[in-house]
Amino acid sequence: MSELRTLPVPEGLDGMRIDAGLSKLLGLSRNAVAGLAEAGDVLVDGSPAGKSDRLMAGSWLEVSLPAAEQPPQVVAVPVEGMKILHQDDDIVVIDKPIGVAVHPSPGWEGPTVVGGLAAAGLRISTSGAAERQGVVHRLDAGTTGVMVVAKSEHAYTVLKRAFKERTVEKRYHAVVQGLPDPSRGTIDAPIDRHPRHDYKFAVVTGGKPSITHYETVEAFRAASLIDVKLETGRTHQIRVHFSAIKHPCVGDITYGADPVLARRLQITRQWLHARSLSFEHPSGGWVQFESEYPDDLQHALDELRDQDG
Repeated sequence: MSELRTLPVPEGLDGMRIDAGLSKLLGLSRNAVAGLAEAGDVLVDGSPAGKSDRLMAGSWLEVSLPAAEQPPQVVAVPVEGMKILHQDDDIVVIDKPIGVAVHPSPGWEGPTVVGGLAAAGLRISTSGAAERQGVVHRLDAGTTGVMVVAKSEHAYTVLKRAFKERTVEKRYHAVVQGLPDPSRGTIDAPIDRHPRHDYKFAVVTGGKPSITHYETVEAFRAASLIDVKLETGRTHQIRVHFSAIKHPCVGDITYGADPVLARRLQITRQWLHARSLSFEHPSGGWVQFESEYPDDLQHALDELRDQDG
């Protein structure tokens, strides 16, 4: 079933392209609006409109929207390789393996952290949307390392506020191409959706403030191992920032990494690992948890060392 929306074109959208105007009006992506137009689901004054047609104030819009999808459900499925580093009444700290999303989402059919915790019999906080209850921060499916999930409602509230107020210390290790200059510094550049590719992010004027601090730990001929401290936590922040300064994460083909180097190091994803997480425990006291490199990242790092040796 679809939902039919009928409304006049507001004055503020007069002269705008269909895809841009309806994106603002309906809160959809421009690609989604373009798809509706191509399917004949956008009528202006009764006639089908193309994505690049112009809107006229006062014209009558009829848009057939696909029915809202049901939110994804958490399925209790054991996650191979997911380790529990610590748990108590308030929190569970895990070491997330490669290829695991934090929570279910439309289009994702692979394993999830919350599904793995459910399969392990762990009760987590019921705060948050149904498919991501207890989740106070996230890692990309292709990024490994340490993360915390709230078990109690008190912990959820406290940790959500701590991440929002940036009192949590998140440290990552990354291997980036080349040698950043300076070898220690700060990247302060706003990030938002890529203007042409919905699946990517980019440094864009007017984006959300994004700050990354880094320090080179070890330099090789082809790449550098760096320690990264995030001040903000935007989606793909480290990947976008280092790509923007021409030092993409090794293996990160999406953001411009050299595929030849990736093949040489036998790495099939970005060399990026959530190394440590430190925060004020919801019951009091400062705690820190660390994660070792997984095998694929350790192998690539050993290869770099061997090639330089």
